[in-house]
Amino acid sequence: MILSFLVALSAVTAVFCGAPSGPWDAFNYAPESKIVYPRAIRELNGTVLNAGKLLTSGSATLTGSGSYVALDFGIEIGGLISLNFDNVSSSSSIALSFTESPLFISPRTSDDSVLPTANMSYDGVLNIAAPLEIGHWTMPTARLRGGFRYLTIVSTSDDSVTISNVSCAITFMPHVDNLREYSGYFYASDPVYWDSNFLIKIWYSGAYTVQTDIIAADSGRQVPFVSSPGWSNDATIGVASPVIVDGAKRDRDIWPGDMGIAVPTQFVSTNDLIATRNALETLFAQQNAETGALPYCGAPLCGTFVPPNGSSDTYHAWTIIGAYNYYLYSGDTEWLQKTWSNYTKAVRFLTNKVDDTGLLNVTAPNDWGRIGQGGHNSEANAIYYKVLTNSAALASLLNDTELATSYTANASALKSVYNEAFWLEDEGMYRDNETTTLCPQDGNSLAVLFNVTESAEQASAISEGLTRNWNEYGAVSPECPDTIAPYIGGFELQAHFVSGNDERALEFLRLQWGYMLYTNISVQSTLLEGYTANGSLYYRSANGYNYDASYTSHAHGWSTGPTSALTFYVLGLTVTSPQGQTWSIAPHTSGLPSAQGGFETALGWFGVDWASSTDAFSMSISTPTGTSGVVVLPINGTVTVDGSVRQVNSTVQLEGGNHTVIVRA
Repeated sequence: MILSFLVALSAVTAVFCGAPSGPWDAFNYAPESKIVYPRAIRELNGTVLNAGKLLTSGSATLTGSGSYVALDFGIEIGGLISLNFDNVSSSSSIALSFTESPLFISPRTSDDSVLPTANMSYDGVLNIAAPLEIGHWTMPTARLRGGFRYLTIVSTSDDSVTISNVSCAITFMPHVDNLREYSGYFYASDPVYWDSNFLIKIWYSGAYTVQTDIIAADSGRQVPFVSSPGWSNDATIGVASPVIVDGAKRDRDIWPGDMGIAVPTQFVSTNDLIATRNALETLFAQQNAETGALPYCGAPLCGTFVPPNGSSDTYHAWTIIGAYNYYLYSGDTEWLQKTWSNYTKAVRFLTNKVDDTGLLNVTAPNDWGRIGQGGHNSEANAIYYKVLTNSAALASLLNDTELATSYTANASALKSVYNEAFWLEDEGMYRDNETTTLCPQDGNSLAVLFNVTESAEQASAISEGLTRNWNEYGAVSPECPDTIAPYIGGFELQAHFVSGNDERALEFLRLQWGYMLYTNISVQSTLLEGYTANGSLYYRSANGYNYDASYTSHAHGWSTGPTSALTFYVLGLTVTSPQGQTWSIAPHTSGLPSAQGGFETALGWFGVDWASSTDAFSMSISTPTGTSGVVVLPINGTVTVDGSVRQVNSTVQLEGGNHTVIVRA
């Protein structure tokens, strides 16, 4: 088995630029062209002649007010619709409506992207009024639709109108011509799940989701919001293009919390870090010069920093974490040095909120949608701990020994106080704050992920405790009742891996993301912002979304946790210093027979391909020359590296290059 496995690896370990081609390409959701056409007819109503010809750029005729055809583009797309008017009368007119979910296909209104309203009709339709001109028509730039799968074309007069050549010019990833040209890939068959290709599909679904969330800096959601009906996506939201935003349809603005999940996804799939840098530049440009406070989100949605509604202690911290991640992945030392003064000022802003308890006291409680943020909160303090450990590492890299020592000491003190204040021995979990017994999904997941726990036993207990929130659709967040939040679920997924509960992690992945990808109420190509405990789209209905199920985004980067988790944990490949000058390979086999994949940084290609059986493990590794790393093997035994036997149990130090590692138990 091992010999045949190594022969199969020879093509993968070759030197190349970007991800290699292979069977995984069939699962890439990104279209081959930035001009896309409908793939199917979803609905017909009234008198529509030759509707099927619209799938081949041919002509169809709609006659009578209310006659319509709903076109299915097959996947989430976004951009500007064009079509030809082939035959019209003086009073012919049509309207266009858009939706991500098939639940909201309608000739009268689009799904909502501007504001949530209980009657789900804020956006309305895009009217194309009489008189229509024969020839080519393209929707106005301001009316571009950021995310949709279904386009409904409806006749709004009694007269006939003949149309053809319906298409959409994709506007996301404006700086990239080939949307399928990834710098990373992942490939692993799942022997347990009903769809053996699920893990590959969810990796690519997450990657494509983040692609749809990278937009031109002048194509954000307009604020103040346009009046109903209507929408406008021509607001300037960044200091330069492109920028990474939260969602394709909405909010189309920069949210630093979302970047905590979306940017690692971006790194392992497309490595399109220019969008991350521009988003961070935008947030730091809005920093309060006096206090160091960073905005809750980017302008114009959050606007100038105005406490308390425009501020958030946790999202302030996520901007700092985002800066660390950007530098780790890019190695952009010039940017870090330029930003360092503002960065340290931002850290000091949080440090100044640590009171005599030794804990961060949250006074700006805006967050991801959870309830009960504020005061001595365990989620916020776990995030602050990560800020301190990241900042210590950056200060060391910049040879600021005094600051690195201070950050490290503060992190150590916080870890001790955190465990004293929040740990509930009887629950085997952390509580939300000092006055409750509620054990939140976010605080516990982040505590494990960010190593605030004090023992492996503690981390494993939390992993088990988190399963008490699971139902048939995913994990219901105790801190946001009736809500399944894939954003926090992404951190929980990683926490199960970090705690060594690999098969539980995959069980959770199949449960929650399997539902999102395959349910017939979703767009089935990109990932939902969130949903309710019973699987409906009424996400956060009583908590900001006004019972408007159509407002929920179906392409939200904060829901893409599995993409980086499958690379970082199942494949086992991570970078441990900027650009991967040092790296770690620690596969979590998770009951899978094999996995392969990798990513690229400015230093070159990092690739891993492993196969596992009950008594043997084989792995091929390719990393850039001049780098070095550690390999942590999933089983103990006799280890052979490049044909030479090494008497080690589970850890091997390697220099960059191509290597073969075999373990026989």
